Amino acid sequence: MLNVIWIGFFLVAFAIGLVKLVLFGEADVFPLMMKATFDSARTGFEIALGLTGVMTLWLGVMKIGEKAGFLALLTRLLAPLFRRLMPDVPPDHPALGAITMNMAANMLGLDNAATPMGLKAMRELQTLNPTPDTASNAQILFLVINASSVTLLPVTIFTYRAQLGAADPTDVFIPILLATYCSTLVGLLAVAAYQKINLFDRVVLAYLGGITAVVAGLVAYFARLDAAAMQAQSAFLSNFLLFGLLIAFLVGAVVKRVNAYEAFIEGAKEGFHIAVGIIPYLVAMLVAIGVFRASGGLEAVMGGIRALVQWLGMDTRFVDGLPTALMKPLSGSGSRAMMIETMKVSGADSFAGRLASIIQGSTETTFYVLAVYFGSVGIQRVRHAVTCGLLADLGGFVAAVAAAYFFFG
Repeated sequence: MLNVIWIGFFLVAFAIGLVKLVLFGEADVFPLMMKATFDSARTGFEIALGLTGVMTLWLGVMKIGEKAGFLALLTRLLAPLFRRLMPDVPPDHPALGAITMNMAANMLGLDNAATPMGLKAMRELQTLNPTPDTASNAQILFLVINASSVTLLPVTIFTYRAQLGAADPTDVFIPILLATYCSTLVGLLAVAAYQKINLFDRVVLAYLGGITAVVAGLVAYFARLDAAAMQAQSAFLSNFLLFGLLIAFLVGAVVKRVNAYEAFIEGAKEGFHIAVGIIPYLVAMLVAIGVFRASGGLEAVMGGIRALVQWLGMDTRFVDGLPTALMKPLSGSGSRAMMIETMKVSGADSFAGRLASIIQGSTETTFYVLAVYFGSVGIQRVRHAVTCGLLADLGGFVAAVAAAYFFFG
């Protein structure tokens, strides 16, 4: 799918360029597209290079938290919930441990720990699957929640925003929390409707009710503030929570007698390798999108959608976030490139730049997650996994747009 999208950007841009050249005599369209390839390649490299410092910092911090026991703590907190959401899985089965470890790692932004545990969870669930080529209920629920991106620390988004000149890179933290909560809730409700999961179990209600109460409390608190105060308070709370988490990790390391400095260095080395390894993917997608934009194709598509939205009497500013939203279920690198392109063109602190950041943090790459996890155990029939995953994506997008207007509109 990503290969088709990537080639499609170039072919469509070339076709548009030919039309402009032959029918309208615009001889500068091909020089503009070639210039876009060089400019986008340079931008991709510069952004990835600038990521190195921040990625090493935060992955170092995450490694401290992991070794200080916060991953294990989250796992213990989540275990009772998953035992009830997956009644087909025996209470003492190793799949539940792997699932909770995966979710806890995702929440903390520990992608390097989350994926291996996710694959292990899928393999363990496959041992309980009576039809090996068809996704079981438990596997579908696990995949949909995973793809809806329960992320408490969207570190990479902060990193890109910092690199692209945001005055306060973390000011989207609270909006992303609200959006990712909504996407996960929609995904869970969709799966529960298909599988007839009892969401009125006392333990499930306690978990969902507690999380919903926190989210509702945040919304109610910020709703009473004017726009300027809301942005200021949101930025303060975001930075306070993030720095407080850093201190909690360090205190936990002291209590657990973990060498925090060595743990930080270990995680920082991983951050360096990740930042360097992302360069080819970032350059590839930024060049393709840059060529498509230089041809006038992206502007034409967005202009058509904007005209339709305006005709419907709606505010059109959210249209600038659609490229990121449409790419997100298909390609992580593609949606990341769309987010960067939006921030580069409109500004990191513009409404469009913040909206693209919130959308990027609201869900995961649905089709990629389904392909990797189901493919790892040979599942061919995914049943309602795609439908529920896309519903979660839609819920995350709607919530991201609402959060952007609420906090920055």
